[in-house]
Amino acid sequence: MKYLVKIFVVTFFLLVCTYASAESKIAYLDMKYILNNSKAGKGAQDYLKKTFQDNQKKFTDQETSLKKEESDLLAKKNELSKEDYQKKTDSLRKKVIDYQSKRRSSLDKITAQRAKAREDLIKALDPIIQKYISENGISMIIDKKNVVMANTSLDITNTIIEKLNKELPALKLQ
Repeated sequence: MKYLVKIFVVTFFLLVCTYASAESKIAYLDMKYILNNSKAGKGAQDYLKKTFQDNQKKFTDQETSLKKEESDLLAKKNELSKEDYQKKTDSLRKKVIDYQSKRRSSLDKITAQRAKAREDLIKALDPIIQKYISENGISMIIDKKNVVMANTSLDITNTIIEKLNKELPALKLQ
């Protein structure tokens, strides 16, 4: 009986101690929402969208001009000598190749700007999250896309957005 009481007391203390040390604070946040809805993120998106639309309009106008030039050249095919037609065809091909390379480089530039903006936002966000972790004693933060179900009180997305908006109101893209 004496041993049974001792085993019970030891087991009780072990269970209590492991339960106390197992408790840790976990929170989650929605990174995609933060990147898209912070002031800096929205500003970067608006700038990139406007740049893309401006480029798209410019390239559409150029494409229309090239198509018109091609149809004019085809209409004059019988009137022009073979050498003149060949020269004009070569000239048109060069214009088309130049148009395609400019369009591709424009899209690559926008893609690079988007990646740079995302990288800058994440760099600015990292110390904010680190500070929040240390201030609130959180041991782990998980991205919301990896969470199946959780209490909404564990969501710190809006708090982090507020802190990010104070710290980084806009990104400089060029």
